[in-house]
Amino acid sequence: MATLASAITTGPGPARDVVPRVPIPAKGVDYRNKIVLAPMVRSGELPSRLLALKYGADLVWGPETISRALIGTERRVNPRNGTIEFTRMPSNGGRPNKPSKESVIYRIDPVREKGRLIFQLGTASPELAVAAARVVADDVSGIDVNAGCPKPFSTSGGMGAALLRTPDLLVSILETLVKEVGEPYQIGISVKIRIFSDPEETEALVSRLVKTGITALTVHCRTTPMRPREAAIRDQLRMITSICHNAGVACVMNGDVKSRDHGLELMNEYGVDGAMIATSAETNSSCFRTKEDGGIAPWREVVYEYLRFCIESENRLGNTKYLLNMLIPGKDKEFKDTKLSKTYLDICRGLKFDDLLPDAMALDQILGLDDKWESVPPVTHSLAQSEPDTPTQSEHKSKAVQNAMQSETARAAGGGGVRTKTPLPAVHGGGPIRRSSAPRPATVTQVDDEQPAVEAPIPAPQTEAPSQVTA
Repeated sequence: MATLASAITTGPGPARDVVPRVPIPAKGVDYRNKIVLAPMVRSGELPSRLLALKYGADLVWGPETISRALIGTERRVNPRNGTIEFTRMPSNGGRPNKPSKESVIYRIDPVREKGRLIFQLGTASPELAVAAARVVADDVSGIDVNAGCPKPFSTSGGMGAALLRTPDLLVSILETLVKEVGEPYQIGISVKIRIFSDPEETEALVSRLVKTGITALTVHCRTTPMRPREAAIRDQLRMITSICHNAGVACVMNGDVKSRDHGLELMNEYGVDGAMIATSAETNSSCFRTKEDGGIAPWREVVYEYLRFCIESENRLGNTKYLLNMLIPGKDKEFKDTKLSKTYLDICRGLKFDDLLPDAMALDQILGLDDKWESVPPVTHSLAQSEPDTPTQSEHKSKAVQNAMQSETARAAGGGGVRTKTPLPAVHGGGPIRRSSAPRPATVTQVDDEQPAVEAPIPAPQTEAPSQVTA
C-alpha cells in the first residue's frame, strides 16, 4: 500500500485542518476538486470526451472496456489526426466470404486528453486486468475498475456490480493493479462502486477497498437493482467520504449530478472531493460550464462542436448518430432528418453546417460511405479530390487510409515489439486533419479504411463475459 502523506485541504466540504493523502503518482492525477465525465456505454467515445473537455470537464472517463477486448490489440497512430488507436482484426462470424476489417477498440487523443483521461476496465481476473491495463498504461492517466455496472452481460461474467458480492476478488484485482501497473507506470488505480441498501455492508466494503493502495473511489449513489430514473440515494455519502479521507483516498460522487454548479453544491454539502456527471452530459455537454461562464449552450452550438470532433476523430457514423439523437431535441425537424441520414455529408447538409461539408465528404470517402450520398454537393476539398495519377474512386475508397504512419513507440499490444506490415503502393489518403500539435508518427504501416463497431467478436472466451463496451 502507498505511504500516506499529510496535506491541508482547500476544497469544499466540512473544515478539516490536516488529512492524510495517498501520494499522487508522477503520471497520475489528483481527483480532488474535479467535476468529471462519467464512463458511459457508447456515449463515452473520443468525440464525446473532447466535447466535455471543451465545455470544462476536468477529467473524462472512457466507456468501460472489457479486459479481453483489449489484450492482443495493436497500438497505432492515425497519420491524419494523430490519434492513438488500439485495433484488432475481428473474426468473420462464420462468414468466410465477408472480408475482415480492423476494429478500433479504443481511441485516444494524446494532445487534448493528456493528463485528463481515465481508462475504465471491466474485469473479473487480476491476471487479465493487469494484462489489459499494461496495453494502455503509457497513454492514460489512470486505470479505473468498474465494480458498479448492473447490466447482465457484465455481471454474468463476474464483472461490474457482481464484484460487490465477491469482495475478496475485487480487493485482489485492485492490489494487483496497484503493484504491477500503478507503481511501475506511475499512474493511479481507482475503483467505481455502487452502494448496498444496508449501510453497514457499504461501510465494510469501502473500508477494505481504501486499503488496497487506490488513489480514488467513485461511489454511484444507487444500489445495483436501481435504474437511472430512480432518484440517487445520498444518505451514505458522508460515511463513505469519512472512510476514504481517513485512508487518504479521494472520494468522488456520482448519481443525479446535473451540472458543474450542482456538483460544486453537492461537494460542499456532503464533503466529497469531486462530482461525476453522466446523463446530463449526454443531453448537453455544456453542463460542465458554470452559469458565470455561460451555462447551458443552445443545442445547435453543442451539436456543431460534437460533429466537428466526430469528423476530426473519424468516429463511426453509427456511434455519432447515437449521441446526436440525444443532443438534438426530439420535437425538432432536424432530429428526424439526422436519424434518417446515412452519411456525414447528409447530416451536415441537413443541419446547414456548410463549413463542415468538405471535411464531411472526405470522411465519408475514408469510411466508404460516399456511395450512399443522396447527391454530391458543389463543394470541394483538397484532401477529397483525386489526383491525375491516383487510382479510380472505387479503388480510392477501399485504400483511402493505406500507408498510415506509425510512431516508433507503437507496438503490438502485449508483445513489446513493433509490429510492421508490408507497405502498399502509395495512395492518396484524404481525411480531416486536426489542428493540434499531435506528434507525427515515423514509420509506415497499413491502416484499414473503415472503423467497424467496437463490439466486434474476439478470440475464444476465458473466464469473463464476451468482450464489449459497457457503461
